[in-house]
Amino acid sequence: MRTTVGIIGAGPAGLLLARLLHNAGIDSVVLESRDRAYVEQRQRAGILEQGTVDVLRAAGAGERMDREGLRHDGIELRFDRRRHRVDFPELTGGRSVMVYAQTEVCKDLIALQLKEGGPLLFGAEALAVEGAETDSPRVRFRHEGREDVLECEYVVGCDGFWGVARQAIPAELTRTFERTYPFGWLGILADVPPSHDELVYARHDRGFALLSMRSPSVSRLYLQVPEATDTQEWSDEAIWDELERRLETADDWRLERGPITQKSVTPMRSYVHEPMRHGRLFLAGDAAHIVPPTGAKGLNLAVGDVVTFARALSYEKETGSAERLDAYSETCLRRVWQAERFSYDMTTLLHRAPDTTAFEDRLQLARLERIAASRAAETDLAEGYTGFPFG
Repeated sequence: MRTTVGIIGAGPAGLLLARLLHNAGIDSVVLESRDRAYVEQRQRAGILEQGTVDVLRAAGAGERMDREGLRHDGIELRFDRRRHRVDFPELTGGRSVMVYAQTEVCKDLIALQLKEGGPLLFGAEALAVEGAETDSPRVRFRHEGREDVLECEYVVGCDGFWGVARQAIPAELTRTFERTYPFGWLGILADVPPSHDELVYARHDRGFALLSMRSPSVSRLYLQVPEATDTQEWSDEAIWDELERRLETADDWRLERGPITQKSVTPMRSYVHEPMRHGRLFLAGDAAHIVPPTGAKGLNLAVGDVVTFARALSYEKETGSAERLDAYSETCLRRVWQAERFSYDMTTLLHRAPDTTAFEDRLQLARLERIAASRAAETDLAEGYTGFPFG
């Protein structure tokens, strides 16, 4: 097989990139190791920044999102049983976020790709990227029981942290930066309407809690738990009891309970791989960087990466200049590190580490008080949450 851009991975990054390239008249082939049902069912992020929403609309993938997604104009911070709302449009000149699950983004993009785009091969396991330093890189892959080769002009690895794309960059040319947190998130899906119409981020002496949602009838909630926690250690009743404690307020707000349909534990880590490009191999999304979910940045960072690549390649095709492709890693990493900073700030603002001292507890509360009292501090949070500009 031969194409202009070989895309490894049919998550939101790979699928959106294929759509952007199709709209620019550039052909691509997407290789995805899993089957379609798996891709359309895996639960991941659910918050889309303003920039991501705008890109999906411009790409022709926003119709169902605009119909079924939930626009949010703010979040609520809770601490010491108090509530403080951060108003995004007021602080950012009109920006907001959209609650629309990654699974739904993937469904929309898959449907478009199969209807209008280039080849999308499910069950196609990428085995290796070869010749990244040449003008003709190749992806060896296995599909329907036999090995094949995809010959490309460019390869974009959207295949996640454990994928093969990053492995093709020589170790002596790379630097990695990493932080592992001593806690994780116990997340649940519950068949009950959300108990608040916006996301609630709660700092509590017992640990962090988050009230979120997937739809007007399905709640998504999280509890900070020790790392390596087994979901079997938590009964449904214990989860609801703990959520009530950590989300408690001094007014008459109440947490609504319902049947829990899914439980999972998400580890918390920060990771950046530099550079994000080697020859004609480009990394995007989790293949290059991971953020703790506190800042809702993972999917949105991946979108920023593929938008940057698509614009750079279109520029090269139009002008003959590879200037923007050459600057891909540097351009993306500026945004990546701002998102890493924001995610770290949100995580340390709201979570209680096992060895937290009384001094650090008071600093957390002082930081939250500052956000609640200072428009400048509140604006910094709102600008970070609604998203940093692409490129």
